[in-house]
Amino acid sequence: MADSLQQAPVAEASRNGNVEEYDVLIIGAGVTGLYSLYRFRGLGFSCKSFEDASGVGGTWYWNRYPGARFDSESYTYGYSFSEELLQEWHWKELYSGQPENERYLNYVADKFDLRRHIRFNSRVESCVYDEDANRWELTMQDGHKARGQFLITAVGLLSAHYVPDFEGIHDFKGPWFHTGRWPKEGIDLAGKRVGVVGTGATAVQLITEIAREVGHLTIFQRTANYCAPLRNRPITAEEQEEIRARYPEIFEKCLETAGSFMHEFDKRSAFSVSEEERVEFYESLWQEPGFKKWLSNFYDVMMPGPANEDYAEFFRNKIRERVKDPVVAEMLTPKDHMFGSKRLPCESGYYEVYNQDNVLLVDVKKAPIQRITENGIQTADAHYELDVIIYATGYDAVTGSLSRMHIQGENGLTLQEKFTEGPRTFMGISSVGFPNLFTINAASVGNFVRAAEPLVEWISNCIAYVRDNGYQRIQPSQKSEDEWTQHMIDGGQNILRTQADSWFVGANIPGKARFLLTAPDTAPQMRARRAEIANSGYAGFSLE
Repeated sequence: MADSLQQAPVAEASRNGNVEEYDVLIIGAGVTGLYSLYRFRGLGFSCKSFEDASGVGGTWYWNRYPGARFDSESYTYGYSFSEELLQEWHWKELYSGQPENERYLNYVADKFDLRRHIRFNSRVESCVYDEDANRWELTMQDGHKARGQFLITAVGLLSAHYVPDFEGIHDFKGPWFHTGRWPKEGIDLAGKRVGVVGTGATAVQLITEIAREVGHLTIFQRTANYCAPLRNRPITAEEQEEIRARYPEIFEKCLETAGSFMHEFDKRSAFSVSEEERVEFYESLWQEPGFKKWLSNFYDVMMPGPANEDYAEFFRNKIRERVKDPVVAEMLTPKDHMFGSKRLPCESGYYEVYNQDNVLLVDVKKAPIQRITENGIQTADAHYELDVIIYATGYDAVTGSLSRMHIQGENGLTLQEKFTEGPRTFMGISSVGFPNLFTINAASVGNFVRAAEPLVEWISNCIAYVRDNGYQRIQPSQKSEDEWTQHMIDGGQNILRTQADSWFVGANIPGKARFLLTAPDTAPQMRARRAEIANSGYAGFSLE
């Protein structure tokens, strides 16, 4: 039997001239955009999603580079809202790859008849709030317009891809692109001289895959990272049946943990046991798949201090064991940031790539890239001739997708102007001067879907509350926003995510204010905070 909400009546959009009119406008048709459509339609709102791409998927549409896959367990990443969907879908791997993930999101879009509520190939250029009409007006790159009372930006945490403004970048005669815009038709790298700029989480996945086919691979590294073995494998039919039976338990576990993963920290301190027992525990975690090595460790490993450094040195020694050339091994060994202060890349043979004769590692912190030439990359030390350049240079995280649109609220204020010194919001989802605008992209730095689903539900329930109680507008009070902004500053001071220069604090983007971009709180704390606000009639918000 089809899911009950799938059968709910759908409010039809009317048209005002050539401007589409809806109750709710949604930017994006990725994980959160699709679920937002499902929720608002089920609550009786007319709604439309505007998607830049030609298909659904968001992150899993754009990131089709070789090796792209989950680092969360597949069965914890999928949607939990439909029992029927859970029982129908068979995840084929512990950590599912991009093609499977894109198929999954297309399956969801078709199963719940969401595609007819999406306008594809619709890049939103501006969102302007009409104060008199209490409506947001969206203008697409192709000139199409839409108006709605509520605006949801379901644009993702890591979707505004970033390529450094290298001198001569457009002079290169061969193919070049960012991993987040990998050619849909693919690219033949066999036998070619390929340069990869970057060694973060994306690069680690990419490099491992393409090293098998390229003629020569030159890797330009600015910062070495702690990379953990993923240990991916297929999920058998028997295991899938067991997973289906355990879904309630799995999702309940995810709800309990700080990052919404299946894993929880050991309550012991690293130094409450002997050195022999501690190393034995580290070794046992090392053999486990995925993030267990990170999130099932002694609790104080994820705090600045001696336990963190003890485990970091264990990690460094693992790198040294796997890379044959001791000079290259030391180049790959992180020494300038604490373990866990940056996103932990998961790998499947990454370090062994550097044992290949056709792979060269270049330290661009020591010898920076000076310019891109017609046929390669010039650093301070040498020129490297290349046929293809791939920029695995990350994203303007969280706020980047918002600042690249013209979002104008009350009195002509733009969100980009307001966020000049860092995001000024209440709980990351609403900002003074921008009524009826909700941002979902700051949902979580953990297991994204597990944290984002409850947030989409909260926002949709909030908007239903506004409608059902005769209100027209909602935005935070200035006091709530000020207190939350101070909480971000105070709460972020001593957590690992603020201790390194990374996308967590916007430090990877030149000129971007250094500010914690996601809440310092755990996922359960954020859900509890939101629930308290909802139960008190949305205290902290101004309702008009």
